[in-house]
Formats: sequence, structure tokens, C-alpha cells
Amino acid sequence: MTYRRIFLIVLDSVGAGAMPDAGDYGDAGADTLGHISQAVEKLSLPHLQKLGLGNLHPMDKVAPTERPLARYGKLRERSAGKDTMTGHWEMMGLLTTEPFQTFTDTGFPPELIRELEQRTGREIIGNKAASGTEILEELGEEEVERGKLIVYTSADSVLQICGNEETMGLETLYRYCEQARELTLQPQWRVGRVIARPYVGRKRGEFKRTSNRRDYALAPPAPTVLDALQQAGLEVTGVGKIGDIFSGQGLTRSLHSDSSVQGMEQTIALAGEDFTGLCFVNLVDFDALWGHRRNPAGYAKELEAFDGKLGLLMEKLREGDLLLLTADHGNDPTYAGTDHTREKVPLLAWAPGRDLSGPLEEQDTFAVLGATIAQNFGVELPPHCIGHSLLGELS
Repeated sequence: MTYRRIFLIVLDSVGAGAMPDAGDYGDAGADTLGHISQAVEKLSLPHLQKLGLGNLHPMDKVAPTERPLARYGKLRERSAGKDTMTGHWEMMGLLTTEPFQTFTDTGFPPELIRELEQRTGREIIGNKAASGTEILEELGEEEVERGKLIVYTSADSVLQICGNEETMGLETLYRYCEQARELTLQPQWRVGRVIARPYVGRKRGEFKRTSNRRDYALAPPAPTVLDALQQAGLEVTGVGKIGDIFSGQGLTRSLHSDSSVQGMEQTIALAGEDFTGLCFVNLVDFDALWGHRRNPAGYAKELEAFDGKLGLLMEKLREGDLLLLTADHGNDPTYAGTDHTREKVPLLAWAPGRDLSGPLEEQDTFAVLGATIAQNFGVELPPHCIGHSLLGELS
């Protein structure tokens, strides 16, 4: 065992330039990090800069450093798609060859809507791709006053249901989402996630989404590296959306986060604990709050907030730890539309007390992460898992 503890942190949607096949997805020229740096007046990321972010990817306001503290490189996604689940599943060894269904342009089929209306006993309104905050302003009063049900989607493979915590109740909303999840297991309606979107307020201008969101994701179709680690008796802690993305499989503990800042605070606290195994973190606010809303200034501030917490985490980590920073896809806030963007993702690897400085060759799959973690802990990759280990280059 080279490292006793590995902290794998996914900066959700922080892409590092278009993939070679980005044009097939309508994303030619996308560059989340590069375009954010161009779009804002200032961007201060001292800890990421010291690790080598400016060496890894050209950024106007984050210069390369002469001797980065980390190994740095880029990963390409081999799976079909550009969403959270395919990205994270590939990190842990699973290749997705068929992308999940999306209903961005058409809304959900009438057959699905009728069946969901029958099961919930409510008339469905919305049924289109929309911003979560905008659809509440448009239809929230009708849901609250007339007992209807807001269902909508996005550019992702999701079915989202809004529910007012004060008039509908959380448990009722969650039950509706469970019913929708059961329906969308059928191949023709198969979406990656059903998401409960609770909110409070009674009229336009007062609606506010709460932190009681719940994701009902498809379970991974086969065992992942997480399952192998858990079965080997190692600690596997998921922070943020990790529990939802993997439907709890392969985790010994799961911590919900209300924000990316809180997710980093939870990770810093975990760094103070004594354990052997993996801490796997997803920080979703880059994507959910700023990428989809096409807000480069907000995205830049989120990066700066993360950088501050990163400095605190680095102070907490000790010899025998490995920190891996990466992403699951892009979401260029300067790009057209509101969809994810098909991009390479960064990889920064840092270990206190070790000299890991220097570039890494660009890798052809995110699965190098899971394979590296598995080899470190002496665990065999489950059948069907892809990936090759980089442990020799990170030691």
C-alpha cells in the first residue's frame, strides 16, 4: 500500500478544453476553464496555481508555475455521453456505451405523463426543459393553489419534480419521485436520474428552493471499484452527490452536502479522522449554480471559494495521503444553450512529503482513477471494469 488514504475530489463540470469528438455533441470549441478565465476581470486561485493548474491548461489569469507541487495532466472520457453519472461511473471502471435518454427538445412522452398522473393523482404541468428557478416563478402558484404537479427536464438525462414543502410535504414529493423512478426504468423512458426539487413560498417572487433535494439515480449496472474496496474491508466515504450517483453501492458512509463549500468543510473534517481507504467527493455547485445558468462570474467566484478551502485541506493532509482533483465533464458558461459540454477534465495529484511535480501524459479514460486506487489498496478490478493504473507515476 503506497497511500493509506486517498481523497478524490470531483469539481463537477470543471472541464479543460474540448474533446476530439466534441463536435459530435455540438460542443466544438468548448473550454470551461479557459473561457471563464477570459470572461472575468480577475481570477485568484493561488493553491490550484501552485499545484499546476496553469501548467495543465492555458488560462489568461492563472499563469504556469516554474515548479508545480503536483503531477498534472488531462483525462479523456471514453464513455458515450457527457453527464454526471457516465463520468463518475467511468472513474470507477464502468464504460457506458449507450447514452441515457434526454427529453430536452420534446418534453416527456404523453404515455409517461399519463401514467405518472394516474399514479400520483395529480395533473402534471410544465413538461418541458426549463431552469428550476424560472419554472417555479411560472408555475409555482398553480401547483400550490390548484394541487397540480410540476414536472420538467433539462439538457441532462433527468426527470425533475417540484414540491412545496409547506403544502405538498417532503414525504409526498419523495413518494412521487419513487413512482417516477419506477416508470423511468423502462428502456424507452430510461433517464439517469429522477430529482426531487423541494421549495417553499406561496407566490411569485417568494419561491425558494431548499436543500432537501433528493436524487433517485439508476444503480450502476455492474460492480465498480467502490464495491471492491468495500468488500476488502476499506473505508469508502462519499461526500455530496456520490451516494446518489452510485445509489449507495460500494459506500461505507455517505454525507449529504448542502453546498460545495460545505462539502469541502466535510472533507476537511474527514481529513482529521483516522481511516484507511477512499474519501470520494462531488462538488456540484460549479455545475448546478453557474454552468447551467451560464454565469461565468459566479463560476469564477465558486472556483475562488474552492481554492480557499483547498488550502485548508492541504494543511490537514499528512504523509501517507494522496489528493486527486478532477472533474466529470464540462459546462462552459460562455457556450450556447444550457447543456454540459463534452470536454477533457483536469487531473492534479499531490501527496504531502512526496515529490510528484511534473506533467502526466494525457489519458484516454477517466477509469485510470479507479484503477490507480484499486492497485494502491491491493484490490483487483471487478469483472468488466476498464482502466489502467497510474500508481507508478504518482508514487
